[in-house]
Amino acid sequence: MDRRQMQQELADARELLNQASMARLAYNGLDGLPRVIPIGIFWTGEEIVMSTAATAPKVKALSARPEVALTIDAGDSPGSAKALSVRGVVHLTIVDGVVPEYLAAARKNFDAEYAAEFERNCRAMYDRMARIALEPQWARFYDFGAGRMPQFLAELAELAEKMS
Repeated sequence: MDRRQMQQELADARELLNQASMARLAYNGLDGLPRVIPIGIFWTGEEIVMSTAATAPKVKALSARPEVALTIDAGDSPGSAKALSVRGVVHLTIVDGVVPEYLAAARKNFDAEYAAEFERNCRAMYDRMARIALEPQWARFYDFGAGRMPQFLAELAELAEKMS
């Protein structure tokens, strides 16, 4: 996928990226076997930032094999279903204290009082965190209600319409 096309897919998914607080991250563990985990995210406009404890097993696995896939989805009916699939490489940075994007992601979903309590608890819990920044290299955005779906589904829908 060329960079311009990928950037357009991400731009089209801007609302989903800005509203989403959770995604599913797929990566290979140190044993070579695949993993899929739910993880909090924050979109900076250029990268999808995730965070975890510096001692989490996924930090070593992602250091060894930084190629990942991630999916974000929303909607609970066919008309409102949206999904973004991303593939890319993660860049890990161990930071002292709490990753700023981790707190920014929490502020998107919590009222001010709860966000402040959450931040206090995080600062008490984490002396170091891993900042996991996903640099997208491929992206595809689907908006099923708007008819933006995988090509094979569009073809099946067109065929079914012709048959009816």
